[in-house]
Amino acid sequence: MGIEEKIKEIEEEIQKTPYNKATSHHIGKLKAKISQLKEEQIKRSSGGTKGEGFHIKKSGDATCVLVGFPSVGKSTLLNELTNAESKVGAYQFTTLEIIPGVMEYNNAQIQIFDVPGIITGAAGGKGRGKEILSVARTADLIIIVLDTLNPQHLDVILRELHNVGVRPNQTKPDVKIKKTRKGGVNVSSTVPLTNLDEKTIRSIINEYGIHNADLLFRDDVTMDQLIDVIEANKSYVPMMILLNKVDLVDEAYLKELKKYIPEFTPISANEKLNIDGLKEEIYNNLDLVRVYLKPQGRHADMEDPLVITKGSTVIDVCGKLHREFVKNFRHAKIWGTSVKFPGQKVGPDHVLDDEDVLRVILKK
Repeated sequence: MGIEEKIKEIEEEIQKTPYNKATSHHIGKLKAKISQLKEEQIKRSSGGTKGEGFHIKKSGDATCVLVGFPSVGKSTLLNELTNAESKVGAYQFTTLEIIPGVMEYNNAQIQIFDVPGIITGAAGGKGRGKEILSVARTADLIIIVLDTLNPQHLDVILRELHNVGVRPNQTKPDVKIKKTRKGGVNVSSTVPLTNLDEKTIRSIINEYGIHNADLLFRDDVTMDQLIDVIEANKSYVPMMILLNKVDLVDEAYLKELKKYIPEFTPISANEKLNIDGLKEEIYNNLDLVRVYLKPQGRHADMEDPLVITKGSTVIDVCGKLHREFVKNFRHAKIWGTSVKFPGQKVGPDHVLDDEDVLRVILKK
């Protein structure tokens, strides 16, 4: 029996099994088996098919990837957003390799990749799909591009991303698993677990050959989320949804569509509609922070900020500047909203706000 047949057989068993407290541990075990089989299927489908054009070099302050079906207008959109020259054609599979471009906005250099259009079954290797989707795993933002007349493609794209290990707009579950040499599986939690009982947890974790471990749950997770934590190979990436070619429909159509896709950005790459608004949304979704550096005895350079990600600390900035700044760091002074008063002295772990002015003092 092949992998697909095994997966289908187990899925049918799950559907036939009534879900209740008595059967949850069995269903959890079956879901773990399916996840392992899908991972094996992906590995087999990608064996020896590295291809060309899919090895990307990331640069700039952040990386976005345009994901969508063929002919939704990704190439046209890339050309409008960046300095790229992606081939544009009104037929499928125009883009046969990954095309990078750079969007400059608010002093940030944002790299955007146009990847070949995905198809159903992409995560399983069809149409070099796994290679295409793997680009999304390492991106800072996934931009799903839908044709306004084919919004149903969203479900397919989300399923394919999920199957390749991407969890768009999700945060990594706070579950710690510490393997031990003996003592069995011990479960503790800081929150009520409404989706899992201890028998189900043990059933799932045993399926991965773990029979002795301490588990600490700080989130109320589902079976699927626990499986993700155990496999530890999932990517949690922010996502936004674009509806392209809105010039072909009216406001009533878009209003009706919001019942099924509550959050989307309407654009027309071909007619250049809402492109400036889209640039701002992309920037905001990336959670970037601008920091102005103030050398000793001089004014801060307010024209050329250092762009970092939200949550970055003073020592993170030092690391971007030069390793000597980390090695010889003494303290720093901040002017801006992250401190209580101008010129406040801070340590290496101080988190910076947007438009803070930073002066780093090094050991002599």
